[in-house]
Amino acid sequence: MHPPPLRRVIFGDNLSALSQLPDDCAALIYIDPPFNTGASQSRLTLQTIRDDAGDRRGFQGKRYRSIPQMQRQFADRFEDYLAFLEPRLWEARRILKSDGAFFLHIDYREAHYCKILLDEIFGRASFMNEIIWAYDFGGRSKKRWPAKHDTIFWYAVDPDDYVFHYEEMERIPYMAPGLVSAEKAARGKTPTDVWWHTIVSPTGREKTGYPTQKPRAILERIIKVHSNPGDLVVDFFAGSGTTGEAAAHLGRQFWLCDENPEAFQVMQERLTEHQTEFIQLAAGHGLATPTETPSTRAAQGETHP
Repeated sequence: MHPPPLRRVIFGDNLSALSQLPDDCAALIYIDPPFNTGASQSRLTLQTIRDDAGDRRGFQGKRYRSIPQMQRQFADRFEDYLAFLEPRLWEARRILKSDGAFFLHIDYREAHYCKILLDEIFGRASFMNEIIWAYDFGGRSKKRWPAKHDTIFWYAVDPDDYVFHYEEMERIPYMAPGLVSAEKAARGKTPTDVWWHTIVSPTGREKTGYPTQKPRAILERIIKVHSNPGDLVVDFFAGSGTTGEAAAHLGRQFWLCDENPEAFQVMQERLTEHQTEFIQLAAGHGLATPTETPSTRAAQGETHP
């Protein structure tokens, strides 16, 4: 079995694609699978142009007109969510290195069920953290406490031997700087298992228009602490490709997979500059000829030793 190229995006079923990866090849796996909300996830991309009679008000009171561009969507429902995830999680366990880390990003609907399944696959002793990503954006229910957090489970293959670069954690401000010394306040503190970070700005440069896109800063925090430069980072529910972009920015390699054609298109637009090879799975689930892009041709022959 051949080792994976340094930077590759696969279009196709992730279970079939994962089966072609060798054992012990990935230093870090992060996945953000569909949350099984039972709804269709969608985002409408808009272009705004200056128009005094427009429907939007911007900076300094200037008005703009919105022009719909495209709508990206996918169905977020499975009859048996855990039966769908389980074989993919076993494959993740197989391809991880002995000191590797696995991160599952999920929401409150399925988190408790996934935790039990992950304990079975990795072992309860390998459970390291339940990280809460808290944000404050979007609608607010008037019938219950608004849900404004996701859960990220971290498992280490070997709880006694894993990559954890404490010094790579970015410092954050103290919430009560007056209660600590001026030196500590200036230095800041390391994050806890509760991460306060806004979502991707709907109007920011980072936004791709893909549903459920996660902030690159969240992925960079994970990748910096839990891998080394040159390591292979895997995401087999890659979506908009944030994991790949963060990995490339930090000098890591990546292997991404998604079966949504819109996701594949977004990743081609986003990751071409990172010397990425784009591959479609053939009908027999083997790897087909790489999609032709300038970076694909440049990436030919760029493989692990």
